[in-house]
Amino acid sequence: MASHRRPPQPGPAHGVRAAVLSAAAATAAALGAAPAGAEPHSSPEATRADVDRLFEEAEKATERFNATGERAGELRARVTAAQDAVARGQERVNQLRGTLGAVAGAQYRSGGLDPALMLLLSADPDSYLERAELLERTGTRQTGALRDFLRAQRTLGQQRAEARRDVEAWERSRSDLARHKRTVEHKLAAAQRLLNALPDDERAAHDRASRSGRDAPDAAGEVPASGRAAAAVAAVRSAIGRPYVWGANGPTGFDCSGLMQWSYAKAGIGLPRTSQAQRSAGRQVPLSQARPGDLVAYRDDASHIGMYVGGGRVVHAPYPGAAVRSDPVGMMPISSITRP
Repeated sequence: MASHRRPPQPGPAHGVRAAVLSAAAATAAALGAAPAGAEPHSSPEATRADVDRLFEEAEKATERFNATGERAGELRARVTAAQDAVARGQERVNQLRGTLGAVAGAQYRSGGLDPALMLLLSADPDSYLERAELLERTGTRQTGALRDFLRAQRTLGQQRAEARRDVEAWERSRSDLARHKRTVEHKLAAAQRLLNALPDDERAAHDRASRSGRDAPDAAGEVPASGRAAAAVAAVRSAIGRPYVWGANGPTGFDCSGLMQWSYAKAGIGLPRTSQAQRSAGRQVPLSQARPGDLVAYRDDASHIGMYVGGGRVVHAPYPGAAVRSDPVGMMPISSITRP
């Protein structure tokens, strides 16, 4: 006979047990442990891949930060120039207002009527042409002063409008700068937490993997650096061992594009601030023709950059926690080689 017994209903004891198990599972997850019989959430290889991804995203955000910072600097200079122009324009308007006041005072002292109008109303005027000539001559000062005053006022209004637009653009750039800064810091903090969670041998494996290389040019046929390129190579080599500092362009710390800018500045050549702009700051050559001093941009978006120093190697600022160093030129996908 089939049983008609109801299945047991969940009661208070069942709810308490479920809550305890859920809390235990949450605690285990927070501590990085998997429940018994469960697959681990990520392998060391996957964690290292996450670290690389976060560092790459942080570097891209850093270059956006650098570009915005450069733009903010330009806008700050424009704001200063616009405010100076407004001050000079206001001074000019004040001077012209004083001139108009002097003319008006002279009219008042002469009887409060324009001398030209008095001439036209006189009982014995000369011919029309003579009157017109005298009218033009006597009104020149007043008309010219008024015209100058109105022109100066229009110019001042335009200068004030331009200054307002520059100030608004500067404020927007400062807001963007703060947003990019928060993004970089968030990505770097997340990457550092993942790295700290890895055992020592896995952290060492991550460092070795980031320094592996391929596709190095034939060093035997290389042309040695000379002139400014040699000076830039000497400068970048002198920076080896200094720390990576995002958003910095020396002399005590560098990000990737900051190191290139600083090194070429030592050679008397000005480079733009970002790696994307540096990629376009010269003539592009194939990897097989790379010479010491050439800039090597990585990834399709040129979000990382280093300097070729010969022997199939580049010097670059890799990422936080890793100092400026020499690595194989093929350490990551190359997008271009630029000769400044």
